[in-house]
Amino acid sequence: MEGPKSAPLRVDAETAIILREAYHKIEALFRADHYGLYDYVRIVAGKVARVDTFFVGFLQGTSRVRYPYGYDDGKYVDPDTHIFGPNGQTAWLLKHRQTYRYPYDGGAALHAGVPIGDVGRRSADAVTVPIFRPAKDGPDQLFGMLSMQTYSPNSYDDNAVRAFEWLCGVVERVLTREGEDREALRRLPAGDIAPNTLTSDHVMEYLTHRVASIREMAGEAMREPDVSAAVQSHLTRIVDATEHIQSELIELLMEADEGPERRYSSLTKAQQGVAVLLVDGLDNDQLAAELGISLNTVKTHLSAILRKYGMATRAQVADDVRKYLAR
Repeated sequence: MEGPKSAPLRVDAETAIILREAYHKIEALFRADHYGLYDYVRIVAGKVARVDTFFVGFLQGTSRVRYPYGYDDGKYVDPDTHIFGPNGQTAWLLKHRQTYRYPYDGGAALHAGVPIGDVGRRSADAVTVPIFRPAKDGPDQLFGMLSMQTYSPNSYDDNAVRAFEWLCGVVERVLTREGEDREALRRLPAGDIAPNTLTSDHVMEYLTHRVASIREMAGEAMREPDVSAAVQSHLTRIVDATEHIQSELIELLMEADEGPERRYSSLTKAQQGVAVLLVDGLDNDQLAAELGISLNTVKTHLSAILRKYGMATRAQVADDVRKYLAR
């Protein structure tokens, strides 16, 4: 017997056509391209209502929000990180766990937060949608938000809000699936395979390659015919700057504390699998279940880890491993 069907989204026919096209393009093109995904969602939202300001934010830790993507008045806003306070939009979303709309409080929560883009102007209407991911225990975890804002009052009617919430739901599903895929890989028994963990080495390698591609594009442009002397000069400066950045990125890695890496590297692959899970605060039974090994094997690995680290408690090891993972 089929379960109850969800009620149709209450948007007008023109908006429904826009959203249907957006869904198919997102599924086909943007699963692994987050910048492209956010950029496209901003453009689609702008087809439904006026969007002067748009940003994507993700919560990290207990008080930080990282903003990887933002646009204001047609201009890209540099990514940034802010500590959120008790009265802004982030705190409002955490408390109410629902979409924030400007009319709810006359923009009080919006204007209590850190402004984005042109700080000399105040948005006159806004819709900020929280996005969630499943939690192992308890309610779903709020991990991010998407916001569209405008300098024109009374711009976002129910049709625009529902359409934007639907778009944000698609983004939520894309990001959640990626997290579920990573979790599925992480849950494989450690065996001889090192844990699939993002580290600063991976970040630096990614940045170095991306900067190199910019340098190559600038170099190709310099070789184009009929490039003026002024443009050649600017391109030369870009090439020089990217070379400096690549060199500095590698040197920054040399300044990292090598102790956590040395201690982690002294472990066997199986012991590394246990050490990484200590960061999540798992007890012995949970470790055994996660890794698919016996409780006695877990205890053997823990004894070896404590001995190699020269530490007395698993909490001390977890702190040291956390430093390694963040290196």
